[in-house]
Amino acid sequence: MKKILVVLFVSILGIGAYSQQERQVSQYMFDLISVNPGSAGSTDMISTHAILRQQWVGIEGAPQDFVVNLDAPFKLFKANHGVGLSISDDKWGFNDDINLSLSYAFQFQVGNGSLGLGLSGSFMNRKLNPEWNVPNSSPHVQPENDGAIPTGKQSKNVFDLGAGLFYRTDELYVGVSSTHLLEGEFVYEKGTAPGSPESTDKLVRHYYLTAGYTLQMANPAFELLPSMMLQSDLASTKIDLNATVMYNKKFWAGVSYRVGAAVVGMIGIDILNGVKIGYSYDFETSALDNFSKGSHEVMVGYSFTLGIEKTPQKYKSIRFL
Repeated sequence: MKKILVVLFVSILGIGAYSQQERQVSQYMFDLISVNPGSAGSTDMISTHAILRQQWVGIEGAPQDFVVNLDAPFKLFKANHGVGLSISDDKWGFNDDINLSLSYAFQFQVGNGSLGLGLSGSFMNRKLNPEWNVPNSSPHVQPENDGAIPTGKQSKNVFDLGAGLFYRTDELYVGVSSTHLLEGEFVYEKGTAPGSPESTDKLVRHYYLTAGYTLQMANPAFELLPSMMLQSDLASTKIDLNATVMYNKKFWAGVSYRVGAAVVGMIGIDILNGVKIGYSYDFETSALDNFSKGSHEVMVGYSFTLGIEKTPQKYKSIRFL
């Protein structure tokens, strides 16, 4: 039993150390603004999305994520621009991360679509509230005597930057971006033992490749929407592949494969006048399946226009709303 717990703990640390610096979202097609500022203002719509995710149900300390995104186009000096806002609260283990990110993109007209060149600035607050349970006997070392282990409640702040390119047409989108460009560090207070070093937690630079396409099927009521997201910190790589079918531009159902980690089922509906709701469930395919009851995710979105002047475009996909 002890070996199983140790293996589980190490597995969660290994996965969490990578994925939780960058939020893991199954319905990533509604969360593009948080990873690529170039997507800000790439449609004629003002779009808002909220996503609530409960990951690895049944495992204590597993990630819980909540994010609210907003992006909008505007016109200034006869040029097209976009702005975006992303606010998230990510809880995992002893950590509670609150992130506020503002994005700006200059939109160029390229061919049949627009190319957004974007930059984002982020302010992240990380609260740490550790509760260590260590046997009070040799050879165990108590946390307060080990400078590498943060103790007590702490709150640290870091400023960050991101950048991205995002190209969108009526049927296609492709984006490349990077987050944590400054690779800032959270520096925690020293332990009480004499000579204890500072404990640090560094934000690792991440790189993204996203793409999606809208394919009209033989029956005009149906559309096939394949998409993908690749995320890498050059040490580890995560790939999500998705295929979604939309019916009558109102109902959708799809399946994703997160390579080596999970199979995801998702459904959604455009209720009325741009209001939509989506749900996804992750079936774990890794060793975590023995301990977790999967992951739940709910998305609520609303898209609308304010009569902003811009080149008329026809966005048929749910990803463009």
